[in-house]
Amino acid sequence: MILNLNIHPKDSVAAIDSYNQSLSYGELIAFSEEIKQFIPERSVVFLLTKNNIGGVAWGIGFINTKIVPLFLNSQIDESLFLPLYDLYTPQYICCPEKNSLIQKYSLVYKKYGYALLSTGNNPYALYNNLSHLLPTSGSTGSPKLVRHSYDNIEAAAFNISTFFKLNSFDKPLLVLPLYYTMGLSVVFSHLYIGATILITDLNMTDKNFWAFIKEQKATSFTGVPYSFEILRLIRFFRMNLPDLKVLTQGGGKMQRDLNMQFAEYALNTGKQWIATYGQTEGTARMAYLPPEYAIEKCGSIGKAVPNGELSLIDNQGTIINTPNIEGEMCYKGENVTLGYALSSEDLEKGDEWNGFLKTGDLAYRDKDGFYYIVGRKGRFLKLFGLRIGLDECEQIIKSEFQGIECACTGTDNKMLVYITNTRQIDEILKLLTEKTKIIASAFKVIVVDKIPKNEAGKILYSKLNKL
Repeated sequence: MILNLNIHPKDSVAAIDSYNQSLSYGELIAFSEEIKQFIPERSVVFLLTKNNIGGVAWGIGFINTKIVPLFLNSQIDESLFLPLYDLYTPQYICCPEKNSLIQKYSLVYKKYGYALLSTGNNPYALYNNLSHLLPTSGSTGSPKLVRHSYDNIEAAAFNISTFFKLNSFDKPLLVLPLYYTMGLSVVFSHLYIGATILITDLNMTDKNFWAFIKEQKATSFTGVPYSFEILRLIRFFRMNLPDLKVLTQGGGKMQRDLNMQFAEYALNTGKQWIATYGQTEGTARMAYLPPEYAIEKCGSIGKAVPNGELSLIDNQGTIINTPNIEGEMCYKGENVTLGYALSSEDLEKGDEWNGFLKTGDLAYRDKDGFYYIVGRKGRFLKLFGLRIGLDECEQIIKSEFQGIECACTGTDNKMLVYITNTRQIDEILKLLTEKTKIIASAFKVIVVDKIPKNEAGKILYSKLNKL
């Protein structure tokens, strides 16, 4: 059984959500058996999930019964959902009961506030070790998915539980979404050791959010840089949270002053501040900075997780052994996923990466062996912890505004959108915030005379960055 679910006491609580619902390990296992009555093994399911008991029960239930879910935001825009549906033709959809999709497909079963719907699509061949799917940039509707295996889940759960020293008495607070690799990794690693996950979709500025933390005595909080910006704004440092022992950050590079502020807070209050690094392609976490180095090595992602190995290569693929020389960071470990998918045919593919991943991130290693990220090689940004495809954003804009000239670049702090027409600034900002579900301050629209291109018509992004 996946994640050792059957070795924990059946009456132990696996998850509690902020709507006063709970799920025991025994109930989770029984529900897995229940699912088998309604859906065949190796079916593909689009799981439109929220952060609640139903999301955990159905997600883990599917994986545990050899059904392959694609985790998606329950509020995904129809214009993003339909292309994915056409490419991957799922046999089933599972969504919250109030979702409008219930009117379009045949109802099979309801439980935990979710409805299982049959689409009538034919099944197709899947790789036997394929466990679940996650989007590479779900907010922009990229058709590219990451293919995970059952071995990836087990390896990542073991690695994370080892370096965090997790135990069954832990009560992690899950605020990151289940369709986000880091949120899902919190679930995997804590179910693996029999802990109780506290799951919520409440806003951090909501007083009920903090009442939930205090009443349930959360022991850890996992967030992305934006999460900690909010915490600082709402005067988190003045709060009395004696049960909260660990604060851990992932989801992109954090501003140094904010990083240091939380590291010093942890030191002064007897808590642990642990920065981590990961990608969907590595089943979340691939590196972590031990808490004792939080101040001395502030800004570093640390070293590889247990059973993993980090390295740097130059443009020719040669290993870089010299300290303080930049190169592309690579990772080796059993949590490296199977590869990408661009259509349903790709779901039959086996392991294409064989445990070795070129991350696309540029980094250097200091003389003590600690790694520091300095930039990104590929066309992605991490805005507020969510990976956003620049090419997909260009396509979203071009699809909405026929004939528009645009180009997207930027950093993890802000996306820059270059256009040639001043009249479309406000409309583009509105469009991007609606499609990505990220606030407008993450984007800046810049008007230029023309978008620089080469003779083949390809945009010269390097020239844009110099403007």
